[in-house]
Amino acid sequence: MKLFPGFAAEYKERHDKIWPGLVELLKAAGVSDYSIFIDEETNWLFGVLETNNPELLDDLPNNPIMHQWWQFMSDIMESNSDNSPVSIPLKEVFYLA
Repeated sequence: MKLFPGFAAEYKERHDKIWPGLVELLKAAGVSDYSIFIDEETNWLFGVLETNNPELLDDLPNNPIMHQWWQFMSDIMESNSDNSPVSIPLKEVFYLA
């Protein structure tokens, strides 16, 4: 994902105040240990999460709370026409367990 220039502090502040309903939704989808990192030179964001049921993640984009969050964040980051963040799937090239 990618932030618009100058919005790193705002992005962090919004996540520091993440909505309880969104937290509940993510946890109900099996999400745990969720971190988002930023490259401060390029404004690229990289999210990492663990889930005990990856299939449940597929339904998150259909939830109204997720749509509200995307709308809330769309003014500070690159977004698609449905307000979902523009994201690029990455291919794993190394993993150490």
